[in-house]
Amino acid sequence: MEHESKLEDQEKFVEQSSSSSETIREEDSASLPLLDGDIEAKAEGTSDTSYVSVSTESDRVRKRVITPPGIGQKIYEIDPLLTNYRDHLDYRYGHYKKMREAIDKYEGGLEMFSRGYEKFGFTRSATGITYREWAPGAKWATLIGDFNNWNPNADVMTRNEFGVWEIFLPNNADGSPPIPHGSRVKIRMETPSGIKDSIPAWIKFSVQAPGEIPYNGIYYDPPEEEKYAFKHPRPEKPRSLRIYESHIGMSSTEPIINTYANFRDDVLPRIKSLGYNAVQIMAIQEHSYYASFGYHVTNFFAPSSRFGTPDDLKSLIDRAHELGLVVLMDIVHSHSSNNTLDGLNMFDGTDSCYFHSGSRGYHWMWDSRLFNYGHWEVLRYLLSNARWWLDEYKFDGFRFDGVTSMMYTHHGLQVAFTGNYSEYFGLSTDVDAVVYLMLVNDLIHGLFPETITIGEDVSGMPTFCIPVQDGGVGFDYRLHMAIADKWIEILKKRDEDWKMGDIVHTLTNRRWSEKCVAYAESHDQALVGDKTIAFWLMDKDMYDFMAVDRPSTPLIDRGIALHKMIRLITMGLGGEGYLNFMGNEFGHPEWIDFPRADQRLPDGKFVPGNNNSFDKCRRRFDLGDAEYLRYHGMQEFDRAMHHLEEKYGFMTSEHQYISRKDEGDKTIVFERGNLVFVFNFHWTSSYFDYRVGCLKPGKYKVVLDSDDPLFGGFSRINHDAEYFTSDGRYDGRPCSFMIYAPSRTAVVYALVENEVFPVEE
Repeated sequence: MEHESKLEDQEKFVEQSSSSSETIREEDSASLPLLDGDIEAKAEGTSDTSYVSVSTESDRVRKRVITPPGIGQKIYEIDPLLTNYRDHLDYRYGHYKKMREAIDKYEGGLEMFSRGYEKFGFTRSATGITYREWAPGAKWATLIGDFNNWNPNADVMTRNEFGVWEIFLPNNADGSPPIPHGSRVKIRMETPSGIKDSIPAWIKFSVQAPGEIPYNGIYYDPPEEEKYAFKHPRPEKPRSLRIYESHIGMSSTEPIINTYANFRDDVLPRIKSLGYNAVQIMAIQEHSYYASFGYHVTNFFAPSSRFGTPDDLKSLIDRAHELGLVVLMDIVHSHSSNNTLDGLNMFDGTDSCYFHSGSRGYHWMWDSRLFNYGHWEVLRYLLSNARWWLDEYKFDGFRFDGVTSMMYTHHGLQVAFTGNYSEYFGLSTDVDAVVYLMLVNDLIHGLFPETITIGEDVSGMPTFCIPVQDGGVGFDYRLHMAIADKWIEILKKRDEDWKMGDIVHTLTNRRWSEKCVAYAESHDQALVGDKTIAFWLMDKDMYDFMAVDRPSTPLIDRGIALHKMIRLITMGLGGEGYLNFMGNEFGHPEWIDFPRADQRLPDGKFVPGNNNSFDKCRRRFDLGDAEYLRYHGMQEFDRAMHHLEEKYGFMTSEHQYISRKDEGDKTIVFERGNLVFVFNFHWTSSYFDYRVGCLKPGKYKVVLDSDDPLFGGFSRINHDAEYFTSDGRYDGRPCSFMIYAPSRTAVVYALVENEVFPVEE
């Protein structure tokens, strides 16, 4: 099978990288699929202009000038209530300007400062390789690896006054590089904690050899002819962002760790077909613990080797661009793995290198280390890291993880944000962290204007999605995290206890002019110990009653109907963007549980494992594709939602009006753009001649119906019917029309515009 051959290829790569005297042989280069699709792309007519445009992007980026800081005062025009906190906000902006000025003075500007990877780590020149590392706590350092037979006395490094260690290795006599591509490398340091071998902080690839526990840093620098060359330019920034959140490793229907190549060939076309325009990829940065979902990062500049090589990832992103998909990376700058063997923790033998020392540098709930965003070299490292993924791999933006944890010294733990402004702008705010977020947004949008930044912030901090020059933090979108929590809360109640006003309030409770990405559920809601929305609704009935040729159950009928309605109302009212975690589009029946062994915690508590099983760490796409299963109808409804948005652009329309939240009828009616959405959440009552208000007069037609048989419905709506408005105010609207609203059904009506009527004789 293909995945088996990929695993063999990976093992070959590790075995070859163990050799100190051999580079990768020409006949083995097939084990590194660096040129996949080159010939096919040419055959498909990839233009040379396109290729030149992509290949010269880095040169163009270097010439861009990042806008100088403005005065940062527009936030007070947008929200006059912020003037009560002017002292804090002006201090914040002043600190940001001071950092920009210092970077300009000492580093030649933000553009040059963010190229730390050209100075630190391994840099290749015509005459050899230079290796630099910031490790101020180290007393002595040496570079070791396959290339010098791990001899600690062979390549001892020198230290400058800033704690930067350096060594230059000249080319071999035959002109070949002193460190062969694929070699294992580490830095050995004498530290206050003793002798320590660490993976270089700026390493571009690291691999866990079969049978070994620690990872090895890999010097990854293939010959030019073997490097993947991008062929397709970035797609334009979507008008409305529709994100397919995904994880490479668990994207196979088989119980295995999937590969970049398989995801590229099998999953990307599926995402495109469903109608999404963006794919957000989790767990890209290398993490030694698979079950951390990629959030305990050990090597920040290295793509995870579990899924393939760096060039495999580039091939994946290039293919996504060919399909017109924007590729977002789930980037983790909020914390770092506590791992001292493979990661940054205690890198130079001290707990203050890269992180705050003591309790401030430790996240007790996540068991991870917290960056010191006020330190110069930490800023260089993280800003360069953000740029690296955009420049080297052509990602189109980021979803920044754990931003709430960054912005507050209490990390948002055991804090209920009520919306009082004093919760956001006070002594509990980590101004250094907020200023870092302003700097990184400045950098990203300045050098890559089409990129997208999304912040995972549960607090709802005002100014979060306002441009930096106006005094904001600078994100394009905030994740509307309260929606998913609200749905879980509602699903625990009886239908009779669902409050229409509560649903609408949660969906619309966002700041004016600050865009949000809405979602009914993400990966968080499916982790072990919780359930997907589909499983909350249908539970074990999903195992036995999803075949269309067998009788359903009331639980299945209810679950499928509400699953469609929950997704549509979330997309319709929740924000300017929409997100779905892979598999949830068809109601994936089970939770996510990474393979894990039994574990005994430091306090003595025993945590049972799952026998290292991959059974719950995969996606059963075959269920959604099977037309003989009811999952298929749920998947087709997801596709229809996206095509509705593509055609009508309701998510980004400035017109939104909620005309009805009827607690007795259990109905919600709202307008967005030229569409009228009607939701009837009642479990038994259907309403004939039900009047709904609207803004514009004319003729309306059904454009989406959750009760359509294609979506597993009962075909109670006539799609050929035409609905003509009547004048006169109704539900606060100037016009209205009469409809049939079946129970547990959502129907969307569109105004028929520019229709030419025949002239009567």
